[in-house]
Amino acid sequence: GTGCIGLSGNGELIDFEIFNKPNKSTRNGYTHFAIKEVREGKTNIKILQGDTNESYIGNYDPNGWMSGIGYGPKPNSLAGFPHFKGVIFDGEFPISKLTFEEEIFSAKCTLTAFNPFIPHDDFNSSIPCAMFLWDVENVADSEIEYSLAFSVQNPNSVSVNREVDKGIFFGCGDKSESEIGYTDMCVLTDSECDIQAYWYRGGWMDSVTTYYKNMGESQLQKREYKDSGKNDHGTVAVKFSLKAKEKKQVKFVLAWNTPNMYNYWHEYKNENGEYITWKNYYATQFKTSYDSARYALDNFDMLLTKTLAFKNAVFGSTLPSYVIDAISSNLSVLKSPTVLRYEDGSLWAWEGVMQTQGSCDGSCQHVWNYAYALPFLFPKLERSLRENTLKYGLRDTGSTDFRIDLPLGKKRDEFRACVDGHFGEIIKCYREWKISGNTEWLKSYSDKIFKMLDFAWSPDNIDKWDLDKDGVLEGRQHHTLDMEMFGPSSWLQGFYLLALDCGSKIAEAVGDQKRDDMYRSLYEKGKKWTNENLFNGKYFYHKIDLTDKSIIDKYPNTEGYWNEEAKEIKYQVANGSIIDQMLSDFHSNLIGLNGIFDKAKKDIALEYLYQSNFKKSMRDVINMWRNFALNDEAGTIICSYPSNEKSPSIPIPYCEECMTGFEYALATLMIYECKREYGEEMVKAIRDRYDGEKRNPWNEIECGSNYARSMASFGLMNAYSGFTFDMTKKQIGFNPIQNGTYLWSVGETYGTVSVNGKNLTLTVLGAPLDLSTLLVENCQKLELDGKTATYTTAPIEHGSNEKTTLSFLPKEFEIKLTGKEPYHLNISVEWDYNDTDGYNADVIEQLTAEVTVSFPDGQ
Repeated sequence: GTGCIGLSGNGELIDFEIFNKPNKSTRNGYTHFAIKEVREGKTNIKILQGDTNESYIGNYDPNGWMSGIGYGPKPNSLAGFPHFKGVIFDGEFPISKLTFEEEIFSAKCTLTAFNPFIPHDDFNSSIPCAMFLWDVENVADSEIEYSLAFSVQNPNSVSVNREVDKGIFFGCGDKSESEIGYTDMCVLTDSECDIQAYWYRGGWMDSVTTYYKNMGESQLQKREYKDSGKNDHGTVAVKFSLKAKEKKQVKFVLAWNTPNMYNYWHEYKNENGEYITWKNYYATQFKTSYDSARYALDNFDMLLTKTLAFKNAVFGSTLPSYVIDAISSNLSVLKSPTVLRYEDGSLWAWEGVMQTQGSCDGSCQHVWNYAYALPFLFPKLERSLRENTLKYGLRDTGSTDFRIDLPLGKKRDEFRACVDGHFGEIIKCYREWKISGNTEWLKSYSDKIFKMLDFAWSPDNIDKWDLDKDGVLEGRQHHTLDMEMFGPSSWLQGFYLLALDCGSKIAEAVGDQKRDDMYRSLYEKGKKWTNENLFNGKYFYHKIDLTDKSIIDKYPNTEGYWNEEAKEIKYQVANGSIIDQMLSDFHSNLIGLNGIFDKAKKDIALEYLYQSNFKKSMRDVINMWRNFALNDEAGTIICSYPSNEKSPSIPIPYCEECMTGFEYALATLMIYECKREYGEEMVKAIRDRYDGEKRNPWNEIECGSNYARSMASFGLMNAYSGFTFDMTKKQIGFNPIQNGTYLWSVGETYGTVSVNGKNLTLTVLGAPLDLSTLLVENCQKLELDGKTATYTTAPIEHGSNEKTTLSFLPKEFEIKLTGKEPYHLNISVEWDYNDTDGYNADVIEQLTAEVTVSFPDGQ
């Protein structure tokens, strides 16, 4: 929620998206790092960049004057200055490392660049700054004098630069701190330095010419101007000498502050005709960029250490490299301009971003349904999405706005509820409850959650989703593919049934037995009907008679859905094999529920999906939509139609596209359902497309850049580790598909788990973990944070021997055995018959207990 600065593969600082809007393909003047060596009396200056990434004839520039195509790379690319030939970029988000080295320069320079990313610590993960750690090593055989310089442009058209302790504050000369468009920036270093607050002011290339000459001098020239300028640059240079093979570290922080946000896409104004503004969350924590830069620099080591701990936990996981790539790279969305934080700290988001503005506003319910990184890594922020929907997006009828406007409380033009987003909201309320363990939070919103669920059969529901209340969706259904579907489909029906399942469990938790029974009955009835009526022997489908125009005539504004020429309803899945046909089971696996689809039928459908929707080459795929996979690239398309059956004259929109969020969801389901080879092939296909050559590995696109749905990839981690959770019981569990080490995150902390045979080691990397029960496979040795733990074992799942419950014993019950005297251990089993979940009394009689006592050698 701070905006961001991009770090290019050649080391350039680009895409300065720190002004409350996207800002693709931009630079901030001549902002760059440079290093100077003085060797045997000769001065050598190199820009700390590699060869330019721009087209040699120039990139398109719609606003450029005497620039763009036909003018070559822009001068501020610094392509024409001496720079490093050899650059290695090692990107392991959230850490990037660049190494600059070549034979004609005496130093090897390594940059570690990051912005803090610390799970569950949303304060330290929301600092508006870029942090740079430089390691400079003298690889020559004699002592060398160096100067490492950071030059930054003041982004303000009326600029006022001011020297501060070990840095420069870049102020705004024509706006107050409360005005829209006010920005300040700050550069600080941890080392003694030369400071040039202003580059020389002049026309043509006077300023950069003089800067380069000043860099060659023994000391940067002090320069001050009494009057304000325009986009003035300043430079901070750290001087030091290194003996042969000696190293030095230098830290820099670049911070920004654009505090005043407003709704520029709808341009809401007050009665005085002024834009309604609010503060970015970070501006409520840091008054200026100097304050955030100072905080970041003072806490540099802590922020880097904690960010590295998370990075190492992800990249140390026992997963294929391309799966780690998929999980880690898409976390970058949370740092992009896709995400904002309101002044109360709550999160708000676009779906993605266009070049200079957001793409599809309002924390869109159905898109963010897929995004599983935030609920596990920053659950408080994910809960804020639920809270804002329930406070500001729930209508009196029980329907929901699937987009929430800003400022919060502002009502946008109402559109009907989106069925997958609406029911997804209920599912996510259940998920947030189980992740947090906070039943009081659930109780405070339960009436609103029930109101949302009851809307399915409400007479106020003009779309008549389940008007006859039989557990089957039959009405008009708006969805994430942007059109309306009519009649039951396994895709949207699955969302409804999973919401009923969640609603039943929520009702049970708050003591509403009547609702619990009602929702449970509808869930069971609808589940049975779905498996009997929406499976055609090969896959789950959409049940509709496309020739029956009366289906759409029941609803207003559906004229555009009739194809008069073909005499068919348009934009339906019908007999298609849609990628999301079992999406509800993707969610149910991740949140610990049983799901919707019969195992045997699901296995058949997943096999068919792989054979029909996964394309090993896109060359023969006819795609009139957006081209996210091309030529010999592989990908999984949205919807395929059997060649031996008649497909709709005009099918579901986007049906031949490859959208990564959908692909990851299916791949995750494949892995959960023991089709690992298929799932991994799908993930690898995506990451081969985003290889850094053809596409940006940290920007998976859909409706714009930095697209939120791509964070479905985080679900892969839980699929491999078999992670389960129920923090209402202080309980987590693991059933990994293979021995190894995995990341986990839940409640208010995160860590790693290592499983090796029958030994399990749980390590906590964040806040303390309050845990009572661990569900694992046949564990014989348990370590918690490096210490052997004492535990009791008991069978779970009503007699199943597949898993074991480990309940940790309080210290006072630890039994110590000495000598050779016999010891007797009495075990009592307490059973509340009123809480047997319907199991009969015979279960109680079948309970058995086994005790194994292990003695140290010689005892």
